[in-house]
Amino acid sequence: MHFVEAKGILSSKNGMNIYRGCTHGCIYCDSRSLCYNMPHAFEDIEVKINAPQLLEKALRSKRKKCMIGTGSMCDPYLPIEVELKLTKRCLELIEQYQFGAAVLTKSDLILRDTDLLDSINQQQKAVVQMTMTTFDEKLCSIIEPGVCTTYRRFEVLMEMKKRNIPTVVWLSPFLPYINDTEENLRGLLGYCREAGVKGIICFGIGLTLRDGNREYFYSALDRHFNGLSDRYRREFGLSYEIVSPNHDRLMRILDDFCTKYGIMHNRECFDYLSEIPEKYQQLTLF
Repeated sequence: MHFVEAKGILSSKNGMNIYRGCTHGCIYCDSRSLCYNMPHAFEDIEVKINAPQLLEKALRSKRKKCMIGTGSMCDPYLPIEVELKLTKRCLELIEQYQFGAAVLTKSDLILRDTDLLDSINQQQKAVVQMTMTTFDEKLCSIIEPGVCTTYRRFEVLMEMKKRNIPTVVWLSPFLPYINDTEENLRGLLGYCREAGVKGIICFGIGLTLRDGNREYFYSALDRHFNGLSDRYRREFGLSYEIVSPNHDRLMRILDDFCTKYGIMHNRECFDYLSEIPEKYQQLTLF
C-alpha cells in the first residue's frame, strides 16, 4: 500500500472512496478496468490518509443533512482497515455531525463498527449493503478468494437485523455457465428473506467486461474453469455486457420474489439509499 494526501473526499453525490484498489481478488472486478485510469497496481492500495480531515471539513460546510455513501468503487473494509481504521474514523465523524451512512462491503470486518452504525441509525439513518454472488461456499472461495464467504456475509446481515439496521443486498454478478443457475439464485434469495433485507439490487443476470478486467477474468477462467474462456470469446467476443442465456427466466424469479415479500428492487433501493428522513434534514448547531 501507499499513502496520498487527497484534495477532496466527497463526490457530487456524497460518495467517498477512502481506499483505491483492492486485495479481495474477485475474478470479475470491474474496478480493474483501464478506463478508471488507476496509476498503480490494483493490489497496491492507495490510502487517502487525510480522508477523515477532508470529510470533517465537508460535513461542516453542508447546509442540509444527507446520506454519505462509501464502497461503490473500492471496499471500505479491506484488511488494511484493521490497522488504519480510516473507515471507522469517518463513521465516527458521520455520527458526530449527525449525517446518515450507506456502506457497501463484502467483508465481515464491518461487524467491528456495528455499535457506530447502530448509533448513526438511531439518530439518523444507516444502511448496510452487502454483495452476494454465489450460494456455493466452495465456488465463492474461487471467484472471491480474498474475502469472507457468502454464508459469513449472511451472518453479518443477520446481526444487522438484530440491531434493526436496514440492509440492501447486491446480487451480482452472475457469471454465465458458473453461477447463473436457479439453484444459486434461490439460495441467495433464501438468505435475503431470512435476513429481512430492505432491498435487493440486481440489474441483470450477467456481468460487464472492459479492457483491463476482461483479461484478468479470462486468466482466472483458464486457471479454474477449463475451456470456459474460449466459450466466452466465441459467444460474447469483446462485448461490454455479457448476458446470461438464463437472464429472462431468473429475472422473473427475482421480480416475483421481491413482489411476494415486499422487498424493494433496483431503482427504489437507490432512492432509499439517498434519502434522509425529512425531520432530520436541517443541520443542528454544534
